[in-house]
Amino acid sequence: MATTETSTTVGGYELRERLGGRPPSTVVWRAVDRSTGSRVAVKQVLLAGLPGRLRDSLDCEVRFLAGVSHPNIIRLLDVIQTPSSLYLVLELCEGGDLAAYIERIGRVEESVARNFMRQIGAGLQVLSRHHVVHRDLKPENILLSSPDSDAILKISDFGLSRVLRPGEYTDTACGTCFYMAPEVMLFQKYDSRVDLWSIGAILFELLNGYPPFRGRSNVQLLQSINSTTSLPFSEVVISKLHPDSIDICTRLLCSNPVKRLSFQEFFSHNFLRPMEKPTEHFVQKNYGSSAISSEVQD
Repeated sequence: MATTETSTTVGGYELRERLGGRPPSTVVWRAVDRSTGSRVAVKQVLLAGLPGRLRDSLDCEVRFLAGVSHPNIIRLLDVIQTPSSLYLVLELCEGGDLAAYIERIGRVEESVARNFMRQIGAGLQVLSRHHVVHRDLKPENILLSSPDSDAILKISDFGLSRVLRPGEYTDTACGTCFYMAPEVMLFQKYDSRVDLWSIGAILFELLNGYPPFRGRSNVQLLQSINSTTSLPFSEVVISKLHPDSIDICTRLLCSNPVKRLSFQEFFSHNFLRPMEKPTEHFVQKNYGSSAISSEVQD
């Protein structure tokens, strides 16, 4: 939740309101560019005592954001360094984050979930081309340009990201439990496919209004994952979903990373393609035979 602070000027930017961050090392501010009057977000990273691995992730974040320009990746506008802090000046997304959107709207229509996932997938393609693993994809780190369902979504907060080239693995446990791949919770070596698990958890939550697995600790979450034979879709929701939606969720939320969807399989999955007219079998199954003439025939 935003809190009002006494304004401070850094470089040419006036920090006006504290928006959040990842205490104690990170604070995000709503700010104003004093030369243009435009509103921006400023991410302040306190450098004193910052662990080496987080400093490496910060360097990765700055290099990546400085080298890309894509509508579905948060845009880096400026970088300012002082003796105590590094300030990343970013575009301000007035729609807040996807977690707040889900809390406000609840589960979304399948068409909205598809639109959102196409945008997140487009951003993820950029990460994949740069061999960047985000490692903390979650609704709080997906920002919206506006509070509406036609908003532009932007992947943000690369504070735990790192470069992992094909064939490379790491074993640093990081991320947010509800969206963390099981191999991370088990302290196993992992690769970029952990981001695909997180994407699956986000999609499931969009469609159902709640995360796919729950628990008060990583141990309970792992027990929930291991004891689940099929994803806990809402009974109200699942009867109305296209099979592609269920398929992509199931294959993304596969606990065995080797069997999980690959990036290429994800990017080319039917769920992300424009919807074709439903088949007669699909209409009968989901809406009854009386709908066939109006839904399938011209």
